[in-house]
Amino acid sequence: MVLFLYHAVSIFFILAKIKLQMSTKAERTTQYIIETVAPIFSKYGYVGTSMSHLTEATGLTKGAIYGNFENKEALALSAFEHNQNILLAKIEEVLSIEGSAIEKIDSLINFYRQYDIFTLPMGGCPILNIGVDAQNNNRLLGAAVKETVKAIEGKIALVLENGKIDGELKLPVPPLQFAKQLYTILQGAVAMGTMTRDRKYLMNTTTYLEYLVRTELKK
Repeated sequence: MVLFLYHAVSIFFILAKIKLQMSTKAERTTQYIIETVAPIFSKYGYVGTSMSHLTEATGLTKGAIYGNFENKEALALSAFEHNQNILLAKIEEVLSIEGSAIEKIDSLINFYRQYDIFTLPMGGCPILNIGVDAQNNNRLLGAAVKETVKAIEGKIALVLENGKIDGELKLPVPPLQFAKQLYTILQGAVAMGTMTRDRKYLMNTTTYLEYLVRTELKK
């Protein structure tokens, strides 16, 4: 009886270990697919990304790819979320530096001076690329982009709000409204720089914004 129980427990742990290894392998494959195709969806868009793009990039068959995702839409959403998380983490980082609210906003503006370089491995700006492409092609992707925009604007607004409370800033409008205006200018420069492939749009706009912040916001 004891021997039987010993063998039963041993088999249980062996099966559990195999299941864990299989689960871990599946998770690694899923993550590999997401990381590999995220720049492709950002570059070509939801409709423009073909199955041949995906199979060629990943080295996997169509069946292997969709064995991990329900459909193309689910894969595209996961790909956008991957790029989104990278972008949000970076914006959180640049806004969380030690210093005043002005210094934090300066840090954000300075980040956008090199934004095109930062987003290059991502297939370009996920907000611009996916946001425009999804408008008439995919409602869920469009909604995901809108939520990301709101999250970024919220992070900027929080810095402005804290700066106002601490008496560092003079805001002509409510923090969220100014955050929206600031982000609109930054994304406008991203859009123009992307369309013309001219970095002067980013360079000139960020230089202007640094001046604007100091003349309009600093007490």
